[in-house]
Amino acid sequence: MNEVTLLRRDPARNLHRYCRLDVQPDLFGSWCLIREWGRIGQGGQRRLTPFPTADEAQTALERQRRRKERRGYGPS
Repeated sequence: MNEVTLLRRDPARNLHRYCRLDVQPDLFGSWCLIREWGRIGQGGQRRLTPFPTADEAQTALERQRRRKERRGYGPS
């Protein structure tokens, strides 16, 4: 699938963040939305959310991408 990396930078507020979204199959036949976020240049957090189909996982990725873009994140 396609990976999306979004960045949010505001040097005046010392804000340097990233968010990486990806959809991948797991070992059990379902699909996972993988979200990784944190400060640029440092280790971040990761969350996997399983979905029964790739279409549902892709829909969740697009929904999360739109949320982040409303909060000021943009393409890298």
